[in-house]
Amino acid sequence: MTSVLSGIWALLLGIVLVMLGNGMHFTLIGLRGAVEGFSATELAVVTSGYFIGFLSGARTTPKMIRRVGHVRVFAALGSFMSAALIALPLLTEPWAWTLLRILIGFCMSGIYVTAESWLNDAATNETRGKVLSAYMLAQTIGIIGAQGLLTLGDAATSALFIGASILVSISFAPILLSVTPVPAVEVAPPMPLRTLFKHSPLGTVGIFLLGGVYATQSGMGAVFGTQIGLSASQIAMFVAMLFAGVLAFQYPIGWLSDKIDRRKVILGAAVIGTAASAFGWIMADNLWLLMATAFVAGGVTTPLYALFLAYTNDTLTPDEMPAASGGLVFTFGIGAIAGPLVTGAVMEALGPYGFWLVTGLTFVAIALYAAYRILKRAAVPVEDTESYLNVLPSSSAVAVEAAGVWSAEHGGTEADEREK
Repeated sequence: MTSVLSGIWALLLGIVLVMLGNGMHFTLIGLRGAVEGFSATELAVVTSGYFIGFLSGARTTPKMIRRVGHVRVFAALGSFMSAALIALPLLTEPWAWTLLRILIGFCMSGIYVTAESWLNDAATNETRGKVLSAYMLAQTIGIIGAQGLLTLGDAATSALFIGASILVSISFAPILLSVTPVPAVEVAPPMPLRTLFKHSPLGTVGIFLLGGVYATQSGMGAVFGTQIGLSASQIAMFVAMLFAGVLAFQYPIGWLSDKIDRRKVILGAAVIGTAASAFGWIMADNLWLLMATAFVAGGVTTPLYALFLAYTNDTLTPDEMPAASGGLVFTFGIGAIAGPLVTGAVMEALGPYGFWLVTGLTFVAIALYAAYRILKRAAVPVEDTESYLNVLPSSSAVAVEAAGVWSAEHGGTEADEREK
C-alpha cells in the first residue's frame, strides 16, 4: 500500500484540502442561513442548487478537458469555486446563494472528474482498487475534518467562508505541481433510464431514493440542527457523525454483500436506516443519543450507494457497465435535487422533525421495494457477482466507471477465494 500511496499522495492531499473547504461550506449554509432568517424551504432550494450544478458539471467537464486540457480546467474551476465561497457572505439572499451553489456544484463536479481521471491514469489493474479506496478515504476524512474547523469561528462573520475559500485555493498546489498530463478523459454517455430500469429496477429506483436521503443529510442536517436549538459546535458534530458512520459500516456491509444476496443486504441496511431515523425523531432531546442515531443513519447511507452500483453491475456485461455508471450517477443526482426540496417543504409544514420523517420514509420505500424485488427475481449466484468496492456518492462517473471495471476484473478471483 505504501508503494501505491507514494505515487498519488499529492493528489490525495489536494483532495483532503478541497473536501475540507467544500465540507465547511455545506454546513455553513445552514448555520449562516439561520442567522439571516432564511426559511427551510429557501435553504432547501439553495441545497438543491449544488446538485443541479453537479449534474451539469458531470456532463460538461469532459468536453472542456478535451478542448483545453486537465490543468487549465482544474485551475479555472478552482478559481471560480474559491471566488463563489467568498461571495456567499457578501450576497446573503436566497436567490444569490442558489446561483452561487449551482456554480460551486458545477466546479466540484469538474474537480472530481479531473482528479479522478488523473488517479485512474496513475493506477494499474493491480492497484486500482487500493487507489480508489484511498481516494474515498481522503474524501471522507476531509468532510469529517471540515466540521471540526467550523468550531474555530463564527458563522455570522465572513471568517469561516474565507477559510473555506483559502483551503480550496491551496488544495490545487500539490495537485498541479505533481501531476503529469494524461489523455483526455472519456466518459460514456449515460444509459437511458428505461434501459437501466429494465436491467436493474432495484438499482435504478433505489439509487434515486438514496440520492434524496444523501442530499437531505448533507445539506439539510445543519438546518435541522439550527431549528432544534443546537449550538454551532453541536451542529458541526451532528454533521460529522453523519459521515463518520461510513468508516464503521462500509467494510462490514461490503464484506457481507460479497457473500449473500445483495438485495437482502440492501433491505437490511434500509431497515437500519429507518430505525435510526425513528430514533432520531424520538431522541432529539438527548444530545448523545442524537449523535449516535446520526452515526448510524449516515453510516448506512453511503454503503447503500456502493451496494446499488455493485448490484446493478451484477446484471450487466462489462461492455454495458460504463454507460450504466453514467445513468446511475444521473439518477442519483435527480434524487439529490428532489430530496432537499421535499424535506424543506415538510420541515416548513411540520417543523424540524420533518428532517427525520422524510429520511425515514425514504428508507422505508427502499426497504419495501428491495423486499418486492427479492420476490420478483431470482438471486444472482454469489459466484457470478462482481466484487464490492467502496464508492462515495460525491464521486463522478469517472470513479464509478473505474470501480465497475475493477469489480468486473476481480469478481472471479473473489469468487474463487470464497470457494476455497
